Amino acid sequence: MTRAILHITQSSEAGVARVVTDLAAGQCAKGDRVTVACPGVGTLTWTAAQRGARTVCWDAVRSPGPALPGEVAGVRRIVDLVRPDVVHLHSAKAGLAGRLALRGRLPTVYQPHAWPFAAVSPALRTAAVRWERAGARWAHQVVCVSEGERAQGVAAGIRSRCTVVRNGVDLDWLTPPAASSRAAARYRLGVLGTGPLAVCVARLCRQKGQDVLLDAWTEVEARLPEARLVLVGSGPDGSLLTARASPTVGFAGAVVDPRDWYLAADLVVLASRWEAGMALAPLEAMACSRPVVVTDVPGAREFLPAPHVPFALVPLEEPGALAAAVTRLLADPATSRALGAEAQAHIRRHHGVRQVVERMDTVYDDAHRVWAAGLRGADPARVDAPAG
Repeated sequence: MTRAILHITQSSEAGVARVVTDLAAGQCAKGDRVTVACPGVGTLTWTAAQRGARTVCWDAVRSPGPALPGEVAGVRRIVDLVRPDVVHLHSAKAGLAGRLALRGRLPTVYQPHAWPFAAVSPALRTAAVRWERAGARWAHQVVCVSEGERAQGVAAGIRSRCTVVRNGVDLDWLTPPAASSRAAARYRLGVLGTGPLAVCVARLCRQKGQDVLLDAWTEVEARLPEARLVLVGSGPDGSLLTARASPTVGFAGAVVDPRDWYLAADLVVLASRWEAGMALAPLEAMACSRPVVVTDVPGAREFLPAPHVPFALVPLEEPGALAAAVTRLLADPATSRALGAEAQAHIRRHHGVRQVVERMDTVYDDAHRVWAAGLRGADPARVDAPAG
């Protein structure tokens, strides 16, 4: 069955934009009529249109404030224009404005991409939890990308119909050309030398923990003087990180297409303090047959093959443990290659974007069933629907 789908998001770049783009592309490929509403800045408008979706501008800023009434009115105008069968709200701001605008009048799916109360001050956390508890009644389905993210919602007292749909990646996009190799990718990027290379692909900000990675790197370079680290991305902490980095650390800036950096690397590292349920960069790196080292944030254990956990998972904000894991893999190319091959097979089995599209179809069917039951006066909590 094809349907008219409206995706609404304020996040128009980085991970959320990639998730929305890939999902919209897969839905367009199967014949759905897909519209993406987002701010005109960022990459999402262009990438979604390139993949077949209609795009419309939704003027919205990241944080709640005086602009909220206008943002709510903007959602109503877009819904009237698109006339969707289902509305899919991505991240906290769209979840706030979209649910206030719709109030359950259309089948509504809310995907937090990390709960808004997960990384704020205690005062803001209280307000965010209260809103999410209240707003749950206007979402016919909530989508979490990991069991860890769902558990956070349950612990906060958010009562909603919730399904876990783990993040997927575009396997066709991430399949390297036959002639591609580590050396060829390094040549294209202008990376000199053949020594061990670790890469971190992430926004330069406190959440992603590059400061912890730099602390760990002083120990790595002491053990492996020929090793190099490249931080790929931009963000508010860029100048601070640059000022404290050693000469063996490079900064590549933001890139639209990170594939060559994955291929050039011997290891991909992400030292996050928290994540949006399930980070995309490690999934993409693994799809490119690269091993990863990541911090033990909610969701990380769910995308790692069990045998990889002793090599790949480290405690949060512990530079010593991070340095030991990075050094271990950079110093052992044979183990790194074996882990990379296993990682690629695992991602192909469990984290392709086609699987996400199929799973989301079930979510939309369930949301429509709950919405229709509400129109008939039934208690949505008692509607029989597939469990997530």
